[in-house]
Amino acid sequence: MNNIFTIMKKELFRYLSDRRMLLTTILLPGLMIYIVYSIMGQAMSSQFEVKDDYKTSVFMLDTPQSLKPVFDSLNLDYRDADKSMDEMKMQVENQDCDLIVIFPKDFEQAVAAYDSMTAQTPAPQVEIYYNSSKTESASGYSMITEVLNQYESSMINKFDINANADGGYDLASDKDITGKIFSMLFPMLLMTFIFSACTSLAPESISGEKERGTLTTLLVTPVRRSEIAIGKILALSILALLSGLSSFTGTALSLPKLMAMSGDDVGVNVNVYHVQDYALLLMIVLCSVLLIISLISVVSAYAKNVKEAGTYVSPLMIIIMIVSISTMFGNGTPQENYWYLIPIYNSVQCMSSVFLFSVNAVHVMITFVSNLVYAGIFVWVLTRMFNSEKIMFSK
Repeated sequence: MNNIFTIMKKELFRYLSDRRMLLTTILLPGLMIYIVYSIMGQAMSSQFEVKDDYKTSVFMLDTPQSLKPVFDSLNLDYRDADKSMDEMKMQVENQDCDLIVIFPKDFEQAVAAYDSMTAQTPAPQVEIYYNSSKTESASGYSMITEVLNQYESSMINKFDINANADGGYDLASDKDITGKIFSMLFPMLLMTFIFSACTSLAPESISGEKERGTLTTLLVTPVRRSEIAIGKILALSILALLSGLSSFTGTALSLPKLMAMSGDDVGVNVNVYHVQDYALLLMIVLCSVLLIISLISVVSAYAKNVKEAGTYVSPLMIIIMIVSISTMFGNGTPQENYWYLIPIYNSVQCMSSVFLFSVNAVHVMITFVSNLVYAGIFVWVLTRMFNSEKIMFSK
């Protein structure tokens, strides 16, 4: 154990004593993700936000009498429709005006006389020209369309469904909404962060030292090869865990701002998760880090240099990404125990169950134990590779 701790301290000191490495590997990812996602959310929100006092400019032709009071109640800036149609379209196209609304002649009479069951001709058509590249124009189009849809419904309305928009018919709580969104996004993001951290650490520590010749010096010491392998993997796991948690924290804190770009209150609230939820998540993340770091260490030991190790590791990223998006499909997590023997997939599903508040203790234990077993197998393989002069001294 003393030799293992010595190897661990050596690896940790090498990374943590280097301020640039500490900043770029552990602190910077979470900070940059928080800053970028927060700015992105605010920027996107501002792009789709229309000021409350903004008056939608509109050319309105042949407005029916029954709709004039409704339109007058809206915040509209009527333009004189004394221009040709091409001139009005040009103004909308150039973003000098927001809308052109054209009603057919005798609109009210045509609507009253129209019967969709017996009519042989198309229904009366209202034409609305707008410019979707301008936020105010697109918003005005939605507003006018909503008024006309309500007018159409009133002509044949027999009953309403949830007529009171503020009636609180949606009974989903912030906890339900947060769980749904987080369970779809965060397993994929967490696995991506973990893999990225492992990829930035393991090749440098294994194939990097192999390339520089320092690993050869370490292997000729009286320390057992298995102790070297275990010490390196444990140290790299701690560093990868810190980097992954930094990225996760930055994303979790910035997600409410990022979701605000939709313009709606989506009800995302990270406070719905408690200490036990984070403890379970940490347990799953820890065994996942051990598994991934040991796998990448094996790949790195086989490679001759860091560049070659990066080439070998790239396909693993694709596999992990494909497995990670499985939470976006289907309903809930699988209930059969054997699914949780599949590496990576078991971690993704357990993370999803934590975010959904539907944790199955048996599934978590199967995942934790199986991932530790797989990591142990990779440590054994890495030890055998350290014992192979053909692999360790290949050029």
